[in-house]
Amino acid sequence: MDAFYLIVFLSLACFALIFEVRQQVHFQSRDDEASVGRPSNQFKAFRTNYLWVYSLMMAGDWLQGPYIYALYEHYGYQVKDIGRLFIFGFGSSMVFGTVVGAMADKYGRRNACLLYVVTYSLSCLTKHFRQYWILLMGRLLGGVSTSLLFSTFESWLVAEHQSQGFSPALLSDIFSKSVFLGGGLMAILSGLLGDFLVAGLCLGATAPFDAAILVMMTGGLIVASTWSENYGGESTGSLTEQFLGGLKAIGEDRKVMLLGAMQALFEASMYTFVFLWTPALSPHGEKIPHGIVFACFMTACMAGSALAGLLMQRYRIENFMVAVFVLSAASMAVPLFFHLRVRDNDAGSSLGESGMGGIDTSGKMQLMSFCLFEGCVGMFWPAMMSMRARFVPEEYRSTVINIFRMPLNFLVCLMLFKVSSFPLSVIFGFCLVFLLVCALCQLSLNYLVSMAEVGGATYSNGIASSLPALNGLRHASSPIISSTKQSEVVLTSPEGQLVPSNTVQVVPGVIGHRVGHVGRTTRSSTSFH
Repeated sequence: MDAFYLIVFLSLACFALIFEVRQQVHFQSRDDEASVGRPSNQFKAFRTNYLWVYSLMMAGDWLQGPYIYALYEHYGYQVKDIGRLFIFGFGSSMVFGTVVGAMADKYGRRNACLLYVVTYSLSCLTKHFRQYWILLMGRLLGGVSTSLLFSTFESWLVAEHQSQGFSPALLSDIFSKSVFLGGGLMAILSGLLGDFLVAGLCLGATAPFDAAILVMMTGGLIVASTWSENYGGESTGSLTEQFLGGLKAIGEDRKVMLLGAMQALFEASMYTFVFLWTPALSPHGEKIPHGIVFACFMTACMAGSALAGLLMQRYRIENFMVAVFVLSAASMAVPLFFHLRVRDNDAGSSLGESGMGGIDTSGKMQLMSFCLFEGCVGMFWPAMMSMRARFVPEEYRSTVINIFRMPLNFLVCLMLFKVSSFPLSVIFGFCLVFLLVCALCQLSLNYLVSMAEVGGATYSNGIASSLPALNGLRHASSPIISSTKQSEVVLTSPEGQLVPSNTVQVVPGVIGHRVGHVGRTTRSSTSFH
């Protein structure tokens, strides 16, 4: 292995370890730890179960990542053909993603998680065939699976977390750890395992896809045996009504709309990068150790998620996300200077079959900038998940998240359709613009939230309400209003346990607020003492 890759990997691993240790130390040493909820044993068991499942499902996805483009190259397909395969996958996610999102809310998120295992396993099986139409079917199934992966698991988690009465503040802890483990550690291990299967055991480029099937089936068994079912709402309407309800939720709240814009533009840049990093680092067929490079990317992502977890403990998300978007845009500016010409279709495979040797200095500079981008990706995911938990209505959560994926898949398809006709610098330039627009959207969201707070409003689960009577009653040791059921307010202690309380009138939108002494609550909705 080139010493350069080892230095990059170890440096990123040190950053990830430092950030994660500081995050844990800071959490344990906080004087106001009770204000965010001290994890109970019940919560820890719930969190561990979810993180195991999510990590296994993400590992199934990550095992495939480094070798999809290389496998198509190995089968003899050129950039234009490969681009169409990717377009078919993103188009599938755009068309069918909204359907599966609405189905998850209506028919059950647990069932949708199991459907993910089935569809993605079938997609992996298609990689054993060279026929173009079979590979297209695999991309179709992969597009559906991606929509399920990035919506139904998160939706199940938020609903189950609320139904069990845990402190809402503890969700950010799960989000940060899910990205650190599922989006970071599992990706690193998957990259190393994939490289060992392909290069070490010489099992061929399809071996990581077979391993992915086994990993996802293991996660599916845990889901089937331990998860309960939950739904988006109690509505018995059709899928069309569910979809229209999601559109209405977006149209009625500018904050949800801005979240959708940021998700679409950032993820469009991210998925375009997934397609472009191989030809960018190997413009003339230079050999790339895909598994090791992918492990470097995911170590950077893990460092970013750990840093995000640390920052979310100290600051509000809105305070640092603008900087994250600006840094990600800066990272996309680096490859602009190295790809001013259209890549030669006969450059050869990045698996080293052309005999061109390893990447040059420009490739190493780009690799470091790509690691910076992946670090920003690691910060983006837990922050975006936390903001969606605050602003997106629970009854349409999977539907809304997948509606957000429609414009992002359209943008990716649009760029990849002509990827072989333009220099890579043009495509990276579009990514840079998208990311700068994300920064502007975040600034707009920050303004709306600050204006709402000046007016005494709070946002939780997509509901806004004005609570001037409670402004001075939020004590670190006070119970938290975690959910409302008909005419009853459900209180949770700072430890995340249910606290018995008298029946009081419901105050819409007070989920997450602290109240005074529980024993002195009255039937007046504003007279918490």
